[in-house]
Amino acid sequence: MNTIFRKSVLGIAGLAFTGGIFAGPVAAHADAAPVQGTTPAAVSVQGTQSKIDLNGEQTANAKAIIAATKKAGLPERAAVISIATSLQESKLENLGHLGDANDHDSLGLFQQRPSSGWGTPEQITDPGYSTLSFLKGLKQVDGWDKMPLTDAAQTVQVSAYPDAYAQWEQQATDIVAHNWNS
Repeated sequence: MNTIFRKSVLGIAGLAFTGGIFAGPVAAHADAAPVQGTTPAAVSVQGTQSKIDLNGEQTANAKAIIAATKKAGLPERAAVISIATSLQESKLENLGHLGDANDHDSLGLFQQRPSSGWGTPEQITDPGYSTLSFLKGLKQVDGWDKMPLTDAAQTVQVSAYPDAYAQWEQQATDIVAHNWNS
């Protein structure tokens, strides 16, 4: 094989390899569109997903979040964001005062704080009230229905762990898909 021909072949192979390296990350994000096979409530699932088995109380709380979302006249996406937020904040458990383990004075499904104006302890521990309060905050976020779930939730919650909400999007989407019409 002559030297010019060999250098041309190696040069083309090198360009193809380099193009693959740079195009790979772009192609990897090309499928970050809505998740196929789920309800339209999922905009795009980000990152590694977590999942827990729900007991009767947690399932009832998820259904209460869905009912409050419908009462507020909001779409499934709002319920997905709410349930994912509650999964992160309380694992869908209606938290009372946790003593020394309590994060400040955080209570309820969303760890809302009476001292931050979310309501009284009695109101915050009412799943319907706490969900409507969360949704009121969500509605004030411009474009909440089109942004990544974790960004929408973080804007309302102002958490020390802003990206943590994303891990619950698939389970929240599945819960809403299973219970929205029931």
